Amino acid sequence: MIHGTNLPEASKRRLRAGIIGGGEGAFIGSVHRIAAELDGQAQVVAGAMSSDPAKAQRSADAWFLERSYGSFREMAEEEARRQDGIDFVIVATPNHMHYPVAKAFLEAGIHVVCDKPMTFTLEESEKLVELVESKHLVFALTHNYTGYPAVRQARAMVQRGLVGSVRKVLVEYNQDWLMEPLEKQGHKQAMWRTDPAKAGASNCVGDIGTHGENLLEFITGIKIKSLCADFTSFVEGRVLEDDANILLRLENGGKGTLVCSQIACGEENNLNIRVYGSKGGLEWHQQEPNTLIFKPAGKPWERMRVGLDYMSDEAKLSTRTPSGHPEGYLEAFANVYRRAINDIRRVKGGLPMEGGYPTVYDGLRGLQFVVKTVESAKAGAVWVDL
Repeated sequence: MIHGTNLPEASKRRLRAGIIGGGEGAFIGSVHRIAAELDGQAQVVAGAMSSDPAKAQRSADAWFLERSYGSFREMAEEEARRQDGIDFVIVATPNHMHYPVAKAFLEAGIHVVCDKPMTFTLEESEKLVELVESKHLVFALTHNYTGYPAVRQARAMVQRGLVGSVRKVLVEYNQDWLMEPLEKQGHKQAMWRTDPAKAGASNCVGDIGTHGENLLEFITGIKIKSLCADFTSFVEGRVLEDDANILLRLENGGKGTLVCSQIACGEENNLNIRVYGSKGGLEWHQQEPNTLIFKPAGKPWERMRVGLDYMSDEAKLSTRTPSGHPEGYLEAFANVYRRAINDIRRVKGGLPMEGGYPTVYDGLRGLQFVVKTVESAKAGAVWVDL
């Protein structure tokens, strides 16, 4: 965090946040609000929480927001003019609205925290990268699994060479919530996620597969070089895939698999990753987030627990409670916000960004991954370069 006596105005107060989307019936909006406010560094004060003005007002009233707007464009213009305008905006809309919303606020000089995937198309992602670079504003992407202390520990151990050369990575993200055609039953989240006009070219990979891609590259520091993807829509009448199986080739010569499914009966939010190197292996399960398993060659497995002294400094910085107290999804989400908020303060104070959270470049990488998996699947599960 910024220290010193001659602090910029924004470092002497709680930052003001706004939110687009996330109104009645939405899950992710409340998650963003809780995460943004968890450390007391920011407060959501304004929003355009629905394209329906009445619904937007009800949603804002339920959150006790100071200001409610009928459209995101009106909000961007007004908040940029206000002396007490927002410092950053949260983009919590369906995928097809991410780019126009982010663009409007960046052009207004307002920092952005955006849900993933970053944009609807790859072209939009490329344009957003150019805009963020030209504006020198903070753009954080909420790949929240990078905020878990055990994930930070895994990354640190790979960087320190404790697993050796990475040879194989296995990632799986299985759910069962789309086993039935909920989109035909009025289920809001299912309706837009399975609609190509709102979700984009992919459902399952765009929604949860990108988390697997991001987690793999975040922990290992190695890019995916090429892939071979097989898509299936198991639910009759569903246009976009609800299941994907992907073979991976890594830039260092390693291999991997990424499996994601939303029709895996009995699964809740089963995200797992295993990294196998020449000296050891790592294993992490999102549903048991405080534990990281280390498998050194020729030695007993080590069960590492978040909050204990032997964890890395990187893991400790992401830990809020003493060992044995569960930390999970919301805290990991808040860790992304904490780092982004610190950079917003730094930029306002004329200081360089410190990073440590997913950015616009991770968003571009995610869209590249989605585009290439769709390309591979449509061609009959052929190998394509990423």
